[in-house]
Amino acid sequence: MKALKIIGLVLVGVIALLLITGLFINGNYAIEREVTINKPKQEVFDFVKYLKNQNKFSVWAKIDPAMKTEFRGEDATVGFVSAWDSENPDVGKGEQTIVKIDEGNRIDYEIHFIKPFESTDFAYMTFESSSESATKVKWGFHGTMKYPMNLMLLFTDMEKMLAPDLQNGLNNLKGILEK
Repeated sequence: MKALKIIGLVLVGVIALLLITGLFINGNYAIEREVTINKPKQEVFDFVKYLKNQNKFSVWAKIDPAMKTEFRGEDATVGFVSAWDSENPDVGKGEQTIVKIDEGNRIDYEIHFIKPFESTDFAYMTFESSSESATKVKWGFHGTMKYPMNLMLLFTDMEKMLAPDLQNGLNNLKGILEK
């Protein structure tokens, strides 16, 4: 009985320590990757601004080609929504909305994940001419894990988890546009 009491106190202590630690953990994260595409800026932007085209280069869309997709609104305009639903936990369920377009330069998105966990994050793509026939495209992702979920950042490297997918998606985009 005394051993159970000690184990219980140790568990309570560990949980309390984790919760106190969580108060001091910054829950913000940001990841950005880039690629140079050998096409003029406007041509690259005109392809990417159509959110439906993201399914052609995003690695997440390729994980489950059988996922259900739904589109609402007019593509390439603020307010357009691309929703997905997959039984694959690596894809889950959610929707992405175009929230801002700076014509030719930047597109901002809000991403609402529903399954396997609920959260809202933000993404953007920027476009910068490297030359008349080359464009630097940056794809960024940022969000905040609120307390106590921010404790996950002690055990999860968001950079390691998301950066390869962003880079592979950009590489796929480059391959499509340079064909």
